[in-house]
Amino acid sequence: MMAMCLLPISLRRLGLNQLWWMVTPGNPLKSRNHLAPLAERIRLSETIARDPRIKVTAFEQSLGQSYTARTLEKIRERNRSIRFVWIMGADNLKNFHLWQDWQKIACTFPIAVIDRPGDTLSYLSSKMAKTFDYARVDEAHAASLAWRKAPAWTFIHGPRSPLSSTALREIMTAWKQ
Repeated sequence: MMAMCLLPISLRRLGLNQLWWMVTPGNPLKSRNHLAPLAERIRLSETIARDPRIKVTAFEQSLGQSYTARTLEKIRERNRSIRFVWIMGADNLKNFHLWQDWQKIACTFPIAVIDRPGDTLSYLSSKMAKTFDYARVDEAHAASLAWRKAPAWTFIHGPRSPLSSTALREIMTAWKQ
């Protein structure tokens, strides 16, 4: 889940018409013990996503799995004429090489990595950044990412939120009460 201040920045900096906020059924690399029910996470995400260009979806659950590589394949199959940019937080970049088919993910759609506190410099040493160094697009050209053939990626600096998706949900739950 991306912090709410990053959503409009992503739309603007990447020159996107829409942002699909994919609420995952669960990350296979993380414990699901403290994960709120999917319906609750969708509701909270919709509360945060106030821009009409942001579409909250949980279609990954309908695919019956939660591996990003498979999800991106399905998105491409169903939307051949649309140009996509996959957006991820910098906190995920450090362990991105542990994701199933991570190199395939990088070669499916261009990727925008959004800065997170404590992860600004770690992206430079990540296996993904080193492996795909040749495909890095300068942040000044981030708006061209959707028009580039993958692999292509950029790192977007900006206002950083220290909130994890769990912390953000807790704040939203408390706010609603």
